[in-house]
Amino acid sequence: MKDHKIDRLLRSAAQVREEGAASMPFGFDTRVIALWRAALPRANGVVSLVRRVAVLSAAVIVISTIAAVREANQSREIGESFTNEFAIADTAIQDEFSQ
Repeated sequence: MKDHKIDRLLRSAAQVREEGAASMPFGFDTRVIALWRAALPRANGVVSLVRRVAVLSAAVIVISTIAAVREANQSREIGESFTNEFAIADTAIQDEFSQ
């Protein structure tokens, strides 16, 4: 009960020699990228406008965050100096009343 078709197929497969690795034709990747870029929707400059607005918004957010952190640090330093001055004055007042 041998299957002659399978035997024939296996013999044919054994006779085939190995071929080199298939490579892309010259310029294929460039053509694919060019076609892909041509297919991108341009929408009359709306995409570039949205991109510019997003970049400017991010820049404003970063600058305002830096300014807020700097202002908070300065107010903390001022608050600490007032605290020290009040502590010195309070100690001086207590010393005067205790005498």
